[in-house]
Amino acid sequence: MLNRHARGFFTALFSPVARWLLRIGVSPDAVTVVGTLGVVIGALVFYPLGQLFWGTVFITAFIFSDVIDGIMARMQQRGGRWGNFLDSTLDRVADGALFAGVAVWFFTGGANPAVAVAAILCLVLGMVVSYARAKAEALGFHANVGIAERAERLVSVLVVTGLTGLGLTPVVLFVTLCLLATASLVTVIQRIVTVHRQSLAEPEGTATERPA
Repeated sequence: MLNRHARGFFTALFSPVARWLLRIGVSPDAVTVVGTLGVVIGALVFYPLGQLFWGTVFITAFIFSDVIDGIMARMQQRGGRWGNFLDSTLDRVADGALFAGVAVWFFTGGANPAVAVAAILCLVLGMVVSYARAKAEALGFHANVGIAERAERLVSVLVVTGLTGLGLTPVVLFVTLCLLATASLVTVIQRIVTVHRQSLAEPEGTATERPA
C-alpha cells in the first residue's frame, strides 16, 4: 500500500518481522489473507458499532501486512504473478470493507446520511479506478496514471475516521470523503483518456471483441 517515498523506511522496519515469520514457516500468502481478514473485521464489526477510533487502531495493526507479505516474497524470491494477483484482489476486499463499514455506521447509529453516501461514492469510484487499470493492462495498454493513489486514500480515511471517533466533527470526515471521491473520479477520467490515446495510435484493423 505504501508509495515509493515510504517504502524504504518500512522495508527496513518490518524486515526482521518478515524474517521471523519465514523462519517459523508462515507463508507470504498466509500473511496476506490474515491481514485482509483483520481489516475486514475491524471495518465491518468495529465501525458499524460506532467504535471508530478503536476500529481504526485495529485496522492499522493489520494493514501493514501489505508491506510484510511483499518483503517476505522478495526474501523468498517469489514475487510471481500468483502473489501479485492475490494481493491485488484482497486489497480490493479490504478497501471495500473499509468504506462500507463507515457507510453502515453513518446510515444507522451515526445518523449522518451525507457521510454515508460520500463513503459509498468512494467505495464505488475506488473500485472503478482499480478496474480501469487492470482492464487496460489486460488489453495491452498502460494506465498507471492518476492523482488518487491507494496509500493516500487509506491514510486519509483512517486518520480522519479515527479522529471522528475521538470527537472530531463529522463534517471533516464528509469533506475528506468528498475530496477522495473527486480525486478518484479524476483518476478514472485520466485513465480513460490515457487508454483512448493509446488506442488511437494502434494500427488500423486491430480490434478486440467487446464483452456482452
